[in-house]
Amino acid sequence: MLVAFSNLKERWTIPMTITHLVTHSGGFHADELLSSVVLTKLFPKAKVLRSRDRQWIMPSDDKIIYDVGGQYDATAQIFDHHQRPGPLRSDDQPYSSFGLIWAHYGMEYLTAMDVPTQDAETIHAKFDSNFVLPIDLLDNGAMEPSVAGPLSIMTLPALLGSLKPVFDDVSPTADDDAFFGALPIARSFVEAQIRKLAAKARAQSMAAKAVADAGTLAILELPMGMPYRSAMDEAEADHILFVVNPRGSDWTIGGIKLSNDTFEQRADLPAAWAGLTDTALEEVCGVKGAKFCHKARFIAVASSREAILKMAEIAVTEALKEQDAAK
Repeated sequence: MLVAFSNLKERWTIPMTITHLVTHSGGFHADELLSSVVLTKLFPKAKVLRSRDRQWIMPSDDKIIYDVGGQYDATAQIFDHHQRPGPLRSDDQPYSSFGLIWAHYGMEYLTAMDVPTQDAETIHAKFDSNFVLPIDLLDNGAMEPSVAGPLSIMTLPALLGSLKPVFDDVSPTADDDAFFGALPIARSFVEAQIRKLAAKARAQSMAAKAVADAGTLAILELPMGMPYRSAMDEAEADHILFVVNPRGSDWTIGGIKLSNDTFEQRADLPAAWAGLTDTALEEVCGVKGAKFCHKARFIAVASSREAILKMAEIAVTEALKEQDAAK
């Protein structure tokens, strides 16, 4: 069955009588392992059964079958992608079982993870594009592992695959033992990503308020360390050069990277501060309470808000002078 989803936001009614979650036996891959993370969260009392026996991969009301069975039929609760033609997204990119399970059960999974309703659709879409889609593409051979270059063996599918039993492990339960050993590890990655996206959504409004409060100032003061870049970009606050926030009993000032793909910043902290600590830094910058400046000039620390704001004012003044001199 060829299916293209045009709207992943559609809610899927979860069947409440599921007793078995059925996937294939033998070696495992990231897609069914990560699908199991989602499904076992939603159906904690259901048994995960790894089998290719026809009696188990035939659809019934009490089973969800995934990555096995040779068909995709959401009504029958079977989510395979190995048949030809296989299920496709609205942009014709292929689904793996993980993508299918996320499309149908992802919103309910987010609810089970206590993601606020107002953030759920955005987080569902971001997790799908950033986490699920690469798994789908790799599993279908639509993307080569080599795109990760020398880090290809460090990708999540590769790391999860490394948990398979070695070739000469002759135990009859080796594959199942490895699968169930890998499941909590896979779960930790999925849950960490969801928590991170939820935290980013919480930070968005806080950071947006801080950007608005900063106005035309070149210093952004946050109530704590948090993601702020999207709020700043949305406000087109290109004039902001440094960010200050409390960290434990200290305060920090940090530069703002030009993008996530570089270490280059809008402005560096003063060169004279680089690598200095305590008294030496206090003497050079003239601020009592200055404690540390990284030699790469992307972060500095002070003992109080008053001290860090003084350092920030100095840093802004020097950065603007450098920018004027470069014109």
